This record gives sequence, structure tokens and C-alpha cells, in this order.
Amino acid sequence: MRVLQIQGLRALAAIIVTFFHARLVPGGFIGVDIFYVISGYLITGLILREIDSTGRLNLPAFYQRRIKRLLPTSLFVLFATALVAWFLLPAITRDSLGRDLFAAATYISNYLFAWWQNDYQNLNATPSPFIHYWSLAVEEQFYLLWPVLMIFLARRGRRALVGGISFVTALSLALSIYQTQSAPILAFYSLPTRAWELGIGALLLFIPVNIFKHRLLPWLGLAALLVASFRFNDNTAFPGLNALLPVIATALLIATISIWPPIFNDLSNNRFSQWLGKISYPLYLWHWPALVIPSSALGRPLHLFERFACIALTIILAHLTNKFIEEPMRHINIEPRKLYVGALSTTVASLIAGVLIATTSSSLISTKGAHSYTFDLKEVMAEPAVYGDDCHVNYGETKSGYCTYGDKRSSTTIVLYGDSHAAQWFPTLERLAARKGLKLISLTKSACPAVDAPKPDKGAFKNVHCEKWRENSIARIQSIHPLAVITTSFEYFTPGDKVVDRDAWWSDGQRKLAGDLKGSSNHLIYLSDTPHPLRDIPSCLASLDSTRCDSTEKTRVSIVKGFEVIDPTPWLCSSYCPAIVDSIVAYRDASHISVSMALHLLPALENALRLNGLFA
Repeated sequence: MRVLQIQGLRALAAIIVTFFHARLVPGGFIGVDIFYVISGYLITGLILREIDSTGRLNLPAFYQRRIKRLLPTSLFVLFATALVAWFLLPAITRDSLGRDLFAAATYISNYLFAWWQNDYQNLNATPSPFIHYWSLAVEEQFYLLWPVLMIFLARRGRRALVGGISFVTALSLALSIYQTQSAPILAFYSLPTRAWELGIGALLLFIPVNIFKHRLLPWLGLAALLVASFRFNDNTAFPGLNALLPVIATALLIATISIWPPIFNDLSNNRFSQWLGKISYPLYLWHWPALVIPSSALGRPLHLFERFACIALTIILAHLTNKFIEEPMRHINIEPRKLYVGALSTTVASLIAGVLIATTSSSLISTKGAHSYTFDLKEVMAEPAVYGDDCHVNYGETKSGYCTYGDKRSSTTIVLYGDSHAAQWFPTLERLAARKGLKLISLTKSACPAVDAPKPDKGAFKNVHCEKWRENSIARIQSIHPLAVITTSFEYFTPGDKVVDRDAWWSDGQRKLAGDLKGSSNHLIYLSDTPHPLRDIPSCLASLDSTRCDSTEKTRVSIVKGFEVIDPTPWLCSSYCPAIVDSIVAYRDASHISVSMALHLLPALENALRLNGLFA
């Protein structure tokens, strides 16, 4: 084993992940998979060499080395991140900040983040600065269980070792493939669906070196990593089958170290690469908070030069952390009892800190700038009632429930149909239906536009579920024959890679919608999409001069024939689209109008419906 080349691969993995989160390399999340293969290879080799030389594995000593290697650096970055975030981010974020700090300080944070539905490949406008600690939890769980399995198998001979590792690897891969489709968030975060990547690294120790002698193999490994880095993106189902590409590529590069071409050795063995590999662990820990905290504090995505500045800051912090914390702690002599007590004490301190930070949370926000305004962020960010009573259908579901509101005994029915941008109008239509004595049926589903434009699968979203939900909803509308169908859709969805003309893709979907609804009602009303915020409006108002939050862009009205069109943009914009309209915060996030704004616009919507002949 040549440590220099392994260090170079570590440097590559750290840079790829950092560039991914800086939005410079679309598939850079594979850097984590590179780390896993390296870890499986090195740790298994360390364990087996000790067993071969001494006849046993000193488990306490193994765990002590892991604690000294991982815990001091991770806890230092954890505390520093929490302190900076506490000062720079709005008080409203401290509840989630404290919760996520609590999670990151545990050894099961990957499952907690999965439970809380954080999508690592599609993080929201104010993501957790601790979310990347999930991968450390996976490794910690691996380090806890793997040595015990190795001891058990090693006692039964080499054949048992190879067979046992192969069985665990194959079982984990099969589970990963299955859960990537059935439970993608859990598949991304859990040890059972990631263990095969570490297992592949471990199996390299048992493959004869002379198998990997073809000079083309290192080039194939590098090419595969480049393809994965630049062809994979947020829409890629991962890990599952797609993870095989970077995992096998990394395994090839490790297995062929002895025949690497000179340019590979020059790139990996030079002082700069070795230095990056040496600081790769703190680099990984620092890069995410260094990128996300400034973005969250500014209430907007970082510009290109700002992202590079954050990367430079990450490298500086990683170097200092390695020099003054990581290296000294790795080589310090400390009694086992004191080591365990110290590890437990700092972990408990982190948990307590998380609770204390959460208690300082406040939802009252006073805007800065020329227009002073105070509002309760929890009220602004509240979702329409259909989210709370399970009538806004979520991922994986294909049929809406009864979902009937207004005057339920009325013989006259109106239907609200579409995605979350339809659901944002629910408060308005519910109150209007009650006032007019109408029955309101709400048929809405997350990320599933009424416009029948096929979307690529992404995270938990599966287009097949969307299509089935549309089919069921259209059938229900046709059976009801309502007075009116009021529909709208978010118009900024990203089409699949095969879509050449986005406008045609969307217009074709509108025509399909019009055709499906034809004959179901005398009034097919299309509410064009609301103006599109370029920032998370509540977070922006909490962080910046309020006038800098007035960057929302008007949505182009382009609706095909077959609909009666209502454009709400003039209700929210004049020459520009302000964040606060008539002393009301217009948006509850970076996309949807707030419930208060929806109710405020009731007279305007009622009048528009009247002009379309809906009311006498």
C-alpha cells in the first residue's frame, strides 16, 4: 500500500465534495463515496494486519484510536459552527439550529436527519449547517460494528472472511438499490445502504494484485470519476445502482496504484496534493458551514466570487485545525479512562448546547431599512390548512382524500386543482366558498403540477406517482361536473435533459390539461403563476435591509387556449414586486404567497371570478 497515492485520493474526494456544495461540480457528492471506499480499504487492512501479527484485535485500543482521530476535530468544528451561526443567523433559526446541533453530536445523526426529511441533494433555502455530519455518523457506526464482524470471521479462516464480507456487501448493495427507489432519503443516509461501499474497499485486500495489471485500468477509473462528477446531478437516483460507478472507479484506482501512469503519481504525490489529503478531514467538516452560513445570513445564494472566497476560507480553517487540533490530538498520550470520560463529557456538552441554543429562538422579526416593520415569522411561514389535515398529497401518494370544504351540503361545487402553487390559494377559496355557499373540493399534490408536463424523478419525487395522481384527480373532476375548476401550477420546474424546447414542453402540458378537463365544467379557470421570489423572503427580511428583498420577478403569462385566464401579478406588483405588500409579508418562503396574503387578495380574486361569469 502506498500511502501517498491514497492521500492524493483523499484530496480529490474533499475537493470534489467542496466544489459540489459550491455549485461548481454537479455530481460532486460522489466525493463521500470515494471516502467510504478508502475507509473500508484502510480500516479493514489495519484490523486484519493486527489480527495476523498478534492473533487478536485489541478492540479498546482500536476504538481509542478512532476517538482521538475523529472526535476532537469534529466537536471543535461543531462548537465553532454553532457559535458563529448563533451570532449571524436570525433568531428564528435557532430552534432548528439547536435541534441539528443536538443531532450532529450524537452517533445516529444520519437517521435523525433522514427522519426530519433533509434532502442532502436538494437542500432548501436555509439548510442546516450541520447536515454534512450524517456521513461521519455512518463511518462511526461502521467503525463500531465492523471490527467485531472481522474478529468473528477471522477466527473461521480466510474463506469465511472473504465470504462474510462479500455477503454483507452484496446484501447492502441489494438493499441500497431497492431503497433508493422505495425510500430514497433513508437510502442516502443509512449505514445498511452505504455499507457495501466500504465493503468494496475491504474486498480489495483479497483480490490478487496481478489481476489489475492492464495499463488502461487507472485511466478507466479516473474517467469514471469524472463522468460521475459532471454527469450526475440532483436528479440522479443515489446511491443504488448509480453509486456503482464512483465506487468501482475508486476501487480500480486503489487496486492499480502500482501501475499508475507518471502523471497520476505527479498529481497525487506532489506537496500540494499531499497537504490537501492531510487536511481532508477538517476540510470536509469546514466546507459546508463556510458556504451555507454566509448564504443563509445574506438570505440569497452566493455569487461566484463569494463561493471561491468561502472555499479559500475553508482551506485556511482546515489547515489551522489540522495543525493545532487534529495532529496534536492524534499523537497525544492519554489514559483510556480519561479519553472515554473526555469523549463522553464533550458529547454531553454538545447535546446541552443544542438544547440551550434552541431555547433562545424567537419568531418576532423587525425589518431593517427605510420601512420598519415587525412580524411573527411563525405566522408568516404557516402553511394552508390542507397541509395539516392530509389533504395536500405528498410524495408517494397517488390519490387525494375526501377533502371537501366550504358549504358541504351545497349542490354547487368548485374544484381547486394543482400543485403547492394551487394549494397556496386554498385559504382564499375556502373563505370565498363559505361566503358564497359553495362546496370546495381541494385536489393538490406536492411538486405535481396540474399541467401535464413530465418531470424527471428527483429525490422522493417520482413522476409515475404524479401521473397516477393526475389520472385519479381528472376522473374525479369529470364525475363531479363542478361549476368551475380553478387550476394553477408552479411554472419554474426544470424539465428533463431530453427536453429541447422548455416553452413547448410546458405548452404541450397545458394543452393536455385542457383536453383532459374538456367537458367537465363550464368554467376552466387558469390562475397564472404568482411572481417568483429570487430569495427566501422571510429569511431575507430577518437578515437584511428590507428593500434588498424586493427582488421578486414577475411571471410571464403564457396560457394556451381553452382556459379563462386570471393574472394575479398586478395584485402583488407595480413597477416592481415588493416583499411586503400593504403591510403584509407577501411570501412564506422562496416560492409561495403567505396565508395572510392569500386572504388579503380575496376581494381581488372574487372580482376576477365575477368578471369571468362565475358569480352573479
